[in-house]
Amino acid sequence: MIAAFTSVVLAAFVGYAAAWYSGNIEGSFALLLFLATLVSGIYWVAEQLYFLPRRRAAALLMDAQQASRLEDLKRQGITAKEDDSAFRQAREEILRQPWWMDWTAGLFPVIAAVFVLRSFLFEPFKIPSGSMIPTLHVGDLILVNKFHYGIRLPVINYQLTQGSPVKRGDVMVFRFPPKPSLDYIKRVVGVPGDKIAYLNKVLTINGQPVSKVAVPEFFDADNMRYSKQFEEDLPLGSSPAEMDGLLKHRLLNDERTPNFVSGIDDFPFKENCTYNIEGLECTVPPGHYFMMGDNRDNSLDSRYWGFVPDKNIVGKAFFVWMNFSNPSRIGGFN
Repeated sequence: MIAAFTSVVLAAFVGYAAAWYSGNIEGSFALLLFLATLVSGIYWVAEQLYFLPRRRAAALLMDAQQASRLEDLKRQGITAKEDDSAFRQAREEILRQPWWMDWTAGLFPVIAAVFVLRSFLFEPFKIPSGSMIPTLHVGDLILVNKFHYGIRLPVINYQLTQGSPVKRGDVMVFRFPPKPSLDYIKRVVGVPGDKIAYLNKVLTINGQPVSKVAVPEFFDADNMRYSKQFEEDLPLGSSPAEMDGLLKHRLLNDERTPNFVSGIDDFPFKENCTYNIEGLECTVPPGHYFMMGDNRDNSLDSRYWGFVPDKNIVGKAFFVWMNFSNPSRIGGFN
């Protein structure tokens, strides 16, 4: 009965994963991992408190019966050593975990470790697009610090602890506001209260143009072309009044791309933004952030779909741990 029930449970997990992989449903790995941890944890507790003690008791009873049988043979004067391999094999069979327990409780320690590591410490991501070039390249496998901005409950993303405040310059992973099942990565350029302007490809924060100087052109090996590259001094800080030094990072600009923003979505607090032929100006509302890609003219970011609410924050990206096409990419980044 339990074996049949477990078969159904495992089949449901496989079916969910297959439907997600095939695109028939919009899956959530965080939800899948949480459910796997919960289910395997229930089986693990049942194994420790009920099934394993029962198997051990059955083995002890078998030992007692075997000892009693040998004692009876000894009283009858039969002392020849007998082959006990069948007994040992039967005893091992009694103690062995059934397959349905091996595939649930047996996997719990590994699943739980992955769940804790991914949910509360560090989560790996793969960069799918070139919107963050030259900082992050397509195919970069990065690590995201999940506790930097405070510990959050998995799946529902509810914040439990107050971590470090979000600062301008942070490279942040967040749930895409128009479609929260997707994770996006961009750079924070505006914190709550900031007045952001991006006009004629010049970023201005609270009335102060952000300095950028030209550096050697960037060669995009994937597209086999050169792009104009700049080094920008982004003022750090978690509020309009705070200017905690400067963060130097590189960005790309394409002079062939028009300055105006086209294809703008409707989004909350859109009234905080003004668009014109030169670009846009926005005031960042409380509890929200303005995000931009470092590949400024090839990035679908806050200019198009609006502000990122605090509840959508996933974590701070900080390290490239592998790029199979270019292992030299391994390392930290600004």
